[in-house]
This record gives sequence, C-alpha cells and structure tokens, in this order.
Amino acid sequence: MRLVTFHHDRRERIGVQLESNILDLSWIGMPMDMKTFLSLGETALAQTHEALASVKEEWLLPESDVTLLAPVPRPDKILCVGYNYAGHVEKGARELPVFPNLFCKTVNTVIGHNQPIVIPPATAQADYEAELMAVIGKRTHQVSESEAQSCIAGYTIFNDVSARDYQKRTSQLVLGKSFDTFGPMGPALVTPDEVPDPYNLEMELTVNGVPGQRVNTCDMIFSVPYLISYLSQVMTLEAGDVIATGTPSKLPEAAEQKRFLQAGDVVEITIEKLGTLRNTVA
Repeated sequence: MRLVTFHHDRRERIGVQLESNILDLSWIGMPMDMKTFLSLGETALAQTHEALASVKEEWLLPESDVTLLAPVPRPDKILCVGYNYAGHVEKGARELPVFPNLFCKTVNTVIGHNQPIVIPPATAQADYEAELMAVIGKRTHQVSESEAQSCIAGYTIFNDVSARDYQKRTSQLVLGKSFDTFGPMGPALVTPDEVPDPYNLEMELTVNGVPGQRVNTCDMIFSVPYLISYLSQVMTLEAGDVIATGTPSKLPEAAEQKRFLQAGDVVEITIEKLGTLRNTVA
C-alpha cells in the first residue's frame, strides 16, 4: 500500500494513494493522523486491505483535489545517518566506518511533495541530499537485527537539505540541517510488501532535469534493520519515528559545478518502487 497524509476540505487526514485517486480512510473509521494509524498495527492494515477490496465511490477523492503532506508530518524523531554509502565516506577516512555516524534534524524541517523548499537570507549554500527513509511502525526497544525487520512500517523518499556554510561553522551538524522546510518527505509511505528488496533500488536526484546523484541502494553500508537495532539499544523508537539512511556522493560532473540550490530550481528524487518526490526552491 501507498499510505499518504493529505489536506482536503480544511482537514488533515490519511489515505491510500491509488492510480489517480486517494482512498479517504476516514470513511472506514481510521484515525486522522499517520502516527496513530501506525500504532494500531496489523488491525489497521487489515481493515485497510478490506476497504481496498470493496472500495465505494464516495470514499475516493481525485488526487488533483487534495494537497499531499509529508506521510508523517510531525515525527517525534528524525534520525539521520551520515556517510552510509560506499564511495561517500567522511573526509580523511580510508576505510568504511565501523559504526554509523548519526545526527538529528528537527520537525520544523518537514514538508511534503510539491511544497516549496524556502531558502532564507541566512544561508547561501543550501544543498540537496537524496535518501531512502524508513518509517518505524511500532514501539521498539533493544531489539536484535532480526527482530528489527518487523518494526518497519514502510519506506519513503527524503531530501536532507543542508546549509553547508552553517555546517562548516562547528563540528555539530544539527543547525545546518534544521532550517525550516529543509526536510522534504514523500510522496507516500510504501509498505514493505511492495518493497521486497530495499537494498536493490535505483535512486536518482535531478535539479532542473540534470542528474546530481545516482546510486543503487545495494551500496548502503548499514542496513535498516541494523540501524534500528543499533538505535534501539540507546532510545525507544515509537511508531512514526523516521530514519534517513544516508545519501550517496554527488556525480562527478555535479560535484565539479559546486552549485547550490537557487530560487526556481526544481528538485526531483526518484527511488524505484517508491515514486518521485518533487519540490521547487523558493
């Protein structure tokens, strides 16, 4: 299933993205927000599958009539991994990392598909980072790597927009990662049954149609179950928490340009089986 959060008729609610319509899950008594829906676990998923098997016309909204928000508009935790692709390692490093490099973004960054990335006057070096994002489906504490697989609600696309000038000011990444609108997410949360092998997905980012990043997720160093297990030894993960699994290096021609995002740019990230996340820069 492709689960979405959307805004329609002055209300925010959740649904299932179909070919050109949204199945409004409020018709079958589902909660209005994704975190609560995910916390209901298999019960909510089973009821949603039943609804999909016998959809009524009044349950459907044309996708053109709704505004898609981030699948999880207000996650309690946005956990991010740095240097998680072969070929994109920390400056000065000669070997692959032994442990994941982790940091956080703040919730004010989160926007959805087709919503603008707004670059304020404070930074002149806003940059893109295409990432596969995993969404936690239930409370998770001190799980093993094998147990962690069942804790994944699904996957979505994330753009870890970063202010490089702020990143360089100190050794801490949080401020440069946490400008308003610097966390585009979406368009949908795709359940694991539709992504049987998340480590063999083609991923590409373009700016105005020009490729900036291109990789297969098979180059990921730390898998999602490993990351969930590793994090859960330290903190309890809750339904709706999200993990951005890291970005690949830029393509050589994009790196040579040293061009940062500018007003009017259109950034598109396409990940196989997940779709395309599109945002214009303002």
